[in-house]
Amino acid sequence: MRCSIRLVYLLIYNLLQFSGSTWIFANMTARFLFFGRGAHPDMFYSVGVVMSLCQLLSMLEFFHIADSLEKARLLPRIIQVLERNLLLFVVFVSQEEFQSNPIVCVQFYLWNIVQLLRYPHTLLCLVSSTLSANTLWAHHTFSIPVYVLSVLTEGISIWQALPYFENGMYSIQLTAPVQVFIHFPYVLMAYLPLLAAAAMVTVWLLLKERKQQLDCWNKKLKRK
Repeated sequence: MRCSIRLVYLLIYNLLQFSGSTWIFANMTARFLFFGRGAHPDMFYSVGVVMSLCQLLSMLEFFHIADSLEKARLLPRIIQVLERNLLLFVVFVSQEEFQSNPIVCVQFYLWNIVQLLRYPHTLLCLVSSTLSANTLWAHHTFSIPVYVLSVLTEGISIWQALPYFENGMYSIQLTAPVQVFIHFPYVLMAYLPLLAAAAMVTVWLLLKERKQQLDCWNKKLKRK
């Protein structure tokens, strides 16, 4: 009974995430087809709420992996989810003027491609005990370069957003133990090398996971 409840919960969660990502991707594509370059100024208003909900829900995946509901590495997932939520809520949501920047649309596209590579694969793993070699290979191969591109655009987004925080937003004055003024654009600039380092660790772990998964699949084929 407990296993069936977990299975239903995971099916509902992954189906919601897949549906949300599909809706965002289809909505953005349709707007570009109809309005062309004029689509990106109000793109955030059309998909921002759903994107925010999907990214907030993705934090539940920490507990899925920690509780062995999902077989995946915890550290790469933590890095991916946190870096997206930080960029989305600290930069995109807080700076309304920046939301019309074309880099936001590119970022949303890349995030959704990663999601569309992950959640169908997870759903197939839940409903089927065996996956085709092509499905397994595509998931563990294509998601890595797309993730690298998404991290690159995250860095570009942060760099382009720096002037929008010169008005003092999130900047604070510390009085104890010493008086220090923390200028938030400097914090964002310091975050960039951390983002690059975290991305390199994530890519290394994803490549390691890919090798393990494909090796396991090859061993199963040899046994048969």
